[in-house]
Amino acid sequence: MNMKTSYPIMVQLKGKSVVVVGGGKVAERKVSSLLDTGASIIVISPEATERLKKLASEKKVEWQQKQYLSGNLTDAFMIFAATDDRVLNQMIGNEAGDHQLVTMADDPEGSDFHVPAQLHRGRLTIAISTDGASPKLASQIREQLEQQFDSSYEDYLEFLYQTRQKILREVEDPLLKNKLLTVIVSSEFLNSQDREGKFTELYEKLRAGT
Repeated sequence: MNMKTSYPIMVQLKGKSVVVVGGGKVAERKVSSLLDTGASIIVISPEATERLKKLASEKKVEWQQKQYLSGNLTDAFMIFAATDDRVLNQMIGNEAGDHQLVTMADDPEGSDFHVPAQLHRGRLTIAISTDGASPKLASQIREQLEQQFDSSYEDYLEFLYQTRQKILREVEDPLLKNKLLTVIVSSEFLNSQDREGKFTELYEKLRAGT
C-alpha cells in the first residue's frame, strides 16, 4: 500500500511572516505556539479572544481587525487557516502560493503541514505525530514522555550545549573529541550535581592520557 508520509523538520521562523486567519480558540492556540519563535505574527479576524487582544496590545502580534480578503497572504511564509468556516479555510488554502506553507484546521489531508504534539524541556524538543491517524494517541504518548523526560533535562541540555561548544573549540584530537562527546551523554552526567566539575576532572584525565 502506497502511503504519503510527512517529512519531519524543525523550521527557523525568526523574522518570517506568519499569518493566522481566525480569532477563536484554535487560532489562539496556534498563535501561542508561535510566540517564542521570533516570527512576525499577523492575526486576521474581525473578532478575537481576550488572550489575542492582549497579545496585540502588547505588540506581540499584529491584529488586523477585518474580514479576510484575497491578497492578504502575499508576504506570508507560513499560513494557518484557523477559522470555523470550512469554505473560507479552503479558499485560503487555494490562494496560498506554491512557495508558501499552509495548514487548514479542518483539512489536515489538504494541508502542506500540521503541527505535531510537542514536549519542550529547554533546548530539548520532542515532536510526536501519528500522521493524522490519531491526534489523541499522540497526546497520550506526549504525556508518557513528560514523565520520562522531566524538568531535570532543561539544565542537562544547557550543560550539553555549552560543553559541546567547549570540546569543539578546544579539542583537536578526533578520538578524544569523540570520547568526550560520547561520555557526557550518559546517566552519570544527567544525574550529577556537579556536571561542570565532573567534566573538568574527566577532561584533564583523558587529555593527560593522550
